[in-house]
Amino acid sequence: MSPSQPTPEFLDHALEVAKRAAADAAEVIRHYYRGQFEVITKADESPVTRADVESEQAIRRVLTAAFPEHAIYGEEEGTTGSGDWLWLVDPIDGTKSFVRGYPMFSTQIALMFRGELVLGVSSAPAFNELAWARRGGGAFLDGAPIRLAPAQPLERSALSTGNLKTLAAAPGWNALAGLVRRASRTRGYGDFYHYHLLARGGIDLVIESDVNILDIAALAVIVREAGGVFSDLDGRELSLATTTVLAGNTELHAEALAAFRDWRGAGA
Repeated sequence: MSPSQPTPEFLDHALEVAKRAAADAAEVIRHYYRGQFEVITKADESPVTRADVESEQAIRRVLTAAFPEHAIYGEEEGTTGSGDWLWLVDPIDGTKSFVRGYPMFSTQIALMFRGELVLGVSSAPAFNELAWARRGGGAFLDGAPIRLAPAQPLERSALSTGNLKTLAAAPGWNALAGLVRRASRTRGYGDFYHYHLLARGGIDLVIESDVNILDIAALAVIVREAGGVFSDLDGRELSLATTTVLAGNTELHAEALAAFRDWRGAGA
């Protein structure tokens, strides 16, 4: 049975289980990547493949065997179970990239305890990158500890953006333009990759809209344990309903949040 609180010892154990689940999913994904497979369009117009379905099944098998009492919320199979412990699983975040044969996709596995994110694993099979963190234990990329870059002014910082469709139709577009004008460099790395870069000190600030909690839950734990701040664009704590992201060091997060203080994006 799982403990009544997320102790460090339990989280270390759960982290190892999550990494095993990600490894099993990676085997499935590599089997299909750049191969022949059917692509089905879901009701929300997003694609799904056998790789998505089978990799989620692989993850669920590992998690259920280790923690049969835990609930699981997966991208393809929805929610099973209930209780204080909830696993958040996106077997292939970036299925459109996967389908088109370029490597900007990942497997995201996070653990939530009573609404708080306490553990995250981000696996990028085509990049051969694996990032992970658990609450209070620091963040790691391919086994090495990682930290955000030292704070510096926005004029000497690198900003990365992603999924900006909703933001482009809202007053927040002007706020973003102001930040872009001031930043030293602006890129659109997107998906898992700009969070890996942020956590290891490669860039300094990430802004996204049109996300799902399954896309970012694990990455939030990793960025926070690497010394960063991770919220939505209104500065709110993440929840199952989160659709936007603002992530960076304390100083830049506060500065960007002030720029967006009057933004009220659709669905945010």
